[in-house]
This record gives sequence, structure tokens and C-alpha cells, in this order.
Amino acid sequence: MSLPCFKAYDIRGRIPDELDEELAYKIGRAFVDFLDAKTVVVGHDIRLSSPAITASLIDGLTDSGADVTFIGQCGTEEVYFATAELGVDGGICVTASHNPIDYNGMKLVREGSIPISEDSGLREIQSRVVAGSFNDAHRKGQCVEKDMRSIYVRHLLTYIDYKALKPLKIVVNAGNGGAGAVIDELAKYLPVEFIKMHHEPDGSFPNGIPNPLLTENQGVTAQKVIESGADLGVAWDGDFDRCFFFDENGRFIEGYYVVGLLAEAFVLKDKGAKIVHDPRLVWNTQAIVEQHGGEAIESKTGHAFIKERMRKEDAVYGGEMSAHHYFRAFSYCDNGNIPWLLIVEMMSKMALPLSKLVDARIDRFPCSGEINRKVQDPKALLAKVEEVYGTDAIAVSKVDGLSIAFEQWRFNIRSSSTEPVVRLNVESREDLSLVKLKTMELLKLIEQG
Repeated sequence: MSLPCFKAYDIRGRIPDELDEELAYKIGRAFVDFLDAKTVVVGHDIRLSSPAITASLIDGLTDSGADVTFIGQCGTEEVYFATAELGVDGGICVTASHNPIDYNGMKLVREGSIPISEDSGLREIQSRVVAGSFNDAHRKGQCVEKDMRSIYVRHLLTYIDYKALKPLKIVVNAGNGGAGAVIDELAKYLPVEFIKMHHEPDGSFPNGIPNPLLTENQGVTAQKVIESGADLGVAWDGDFDRCFFFDENGRFIEGYYVVGLLAEAFVLKDKGAKIVHDPRLVWNTQAIVEQHGGEAIESKTGHAFIKERMRKEDAVYGGEMSAHHYFRAFSYCDNGNIPWLLIVEMMSKMALPLSKLVDARIDRFPCSGEINRKVQDPKALLAKVEEVYGTDAIAVSKVDGLSIAFEQWRFNIRSSSTEPVVRLNVESREDLSLVKLKTMELLKLIEQG
């Protein structure tokens, strides 16, 4: 039996040919057997297929003897929170995040919201599903519903001095995903005027799949910020574990500079704090952390690697330029609400707009943003790039793909784990024209194969 829905970090597949209710049931059985779980938290996103998939998953969990706490329609981060907060043996969020409308999936964690990925149990769960042989349960588990949102929102408020916030105006675009419900609860405590866009959850996605990382999806939020004279714009993906920022001019802020801002927020509060970052773009983050007496630590890209390194180093924060932000106080998990709360706090305390918080950093360390190109043989291409650029470099690293640094510029090129694509990022020291020149140079080499 082929199960293409089992990916490196989670489960994702087209409904019903790659993931259906029968398979969801078996995943529940295998999950309990793998963890020897007695208690499991389950929640689901706003997709139309999620309730039925979730019901079958819960049947599988309870038929294997586990008691389930069902927290209802929610975001992935709410499952992470409930799993840790309730001290259960594991948690599952039924979600396909920003995938197409006919997809669904699952994100799985064990106790303490530690991720289950291909090298930490997902392949074993897959093998158990394929075998179709599950342990006999001595009892059928019970499923109880529990509303965790108000407790969760109170936890979010612990990251900031929310009573000291300025009365800002913020455009919030939930993309008809699940973020709106959390914003509504937070609004009870914050001196903020929220201008809500695509706020109601709707799994038919009448305004398109919520993926603000795509350039074509950014214009509507940017325009609303400008039209309304807002101080800030925030947009989320479907399961709202990622958030994206627009300054008061409607400019989309590259995730790289958001990592730097959040790193600064933590090292200002905790001198000597350790900050974990991915290797794609690094100079800005490293400079900020070192300036404020912290320690910047580079990790391979991907949530499982970042979380593992954060736990090992006891890092307070970890950030990826792809808008995944991880927090020690949040069980080292990623969260799509803590980042904007911290940035609003910074804007309030420093009495500066977002543009002023990032402009100097963008000027000092301009970057290309991530550029993807299809190639026939990514491995051979990386070897060729290293041959061309490695000889005269001051540093060559293979923490993740290939990173090559010179005095005034550096780049990272890495291959996708799921498709024949390479991803390129270029940055420099105070020289945007050099970024453009070297990006064109590298793209030409890539396109030559």
C-alpha cells in the first residue's frame, strides 16, 4: 500500500484519493499504538472535510483505548498549547494549512508537544497503518469536548505588557481561516482597533486559499492598510501558525527582518539569551543578537530541526524567514499570534512605526528574498555552484544546502526535499545593487543547469 500523504514533517494529501476517513481511522489506531497513549488532544481547522476526517480519527483513537479531549475548530498552535497545558500523551491537529482546497492532513505531536516527524516516529506510524494490525484495547476510550480558547488567549497575553500598548489601528486578514476567532477573544483585552478582512471562517475559501507568502495574495491586505490609515497589517495562513506583516505604508515585510525584530525583543528582555535561526539569511539576525549581548545559533531549516536545537540550547526564541516563529515558553512550538503581539509591544514602547523598526536593517542587510527554480539534478547543481564560488570564499557551510560567504555578500542555495527545485537567497552588506548583480549571476548559472 502506497501512502503518499505521509510527508517529512506531517500528513498531507488530496481528499479522498490520498487521505480519507478510513485512513484517518487507521492513523488514530497507529498513533495510540506507537505512543502507548492513554490521553490525546484533537482539534481541526476550517476545511469542509475536516469534521468528518476528525470524527474518524477520534474513533480510531478511542477504539485503541485512548481518552480524547476534543477542542473543536482551532489553529494548530491551539493543539500544541492544549497538549502541553493538559499534560496529555499526544496531540493531533487535522489541517492542510495553505494547501489547495481539496487537501487535508494532520500535524502530530507527542507529550510536551514534541513534534513527530519522519525521523521521530512518523515512518513507524505509517508502517503500522500499512500493516493494518493494531493492538487490542482493553476498553474503549471516551471523548470529551473542552473549550480551551479563553485559557489559550490568557497565555498569549503573558508575552507582553498588554496594558501598556498604544491605541493602534491594525488590519487583520484571517483569509477565512481560523485566526479570526482568536483575534476576537484577544480584542477584549487590547486597546486596538481591529479592521477585519475575510474574518469569518469558511472552508470554501471564497477569497482564495489563505497563503500570504504568495505575492499575488498580498495586495488586498496592503491596499486595506493604506485605505484605512492603519498602523499595521497582519495576515495569516489557514491554520494560523504563521503570520505575515505589512507596515503602515502597505509594504510587505520580508520574514527575514521579522526574525531580527523578534530576536531583538527577546535579547532586550533577557541579556545573554540564545536565539536559533535558519541558515538561508543570517547576517541581520546575527548582528542584532550580538549587539545586545545574546548568542545567535544556526540550525538546519525545518520545524523539527529548529525545535530540537532550541531544546538542546535552551534557546528562548527561534525564527525562520518563512514566517515560522518558535518560543521556549510555548513548548518550543511555532505560533502565529505571539509574533504580532511582540511587534505591537515594540512599536508602543519605542513610539515608532513598523517601517522605522525595519528600514535601517533592510538598508544594512538587503536581500533577494527566496527565489525558486526547477532543476533536473539539484545535487549536481549544488556541486557545480560550490566549484564556481567556493574557491575564493571566506566561508563555505553545508548546515543546510550550500552557504557561501564573501566579505560583502553571501548566499544560500538548498534543494527541496519533495520536488526537483532549488531555493536561492542572497544578501549583502549595505549594497542592494550587489545583491541584484549576484542574484542574476547565480540564476544564470542555475538555469544553465
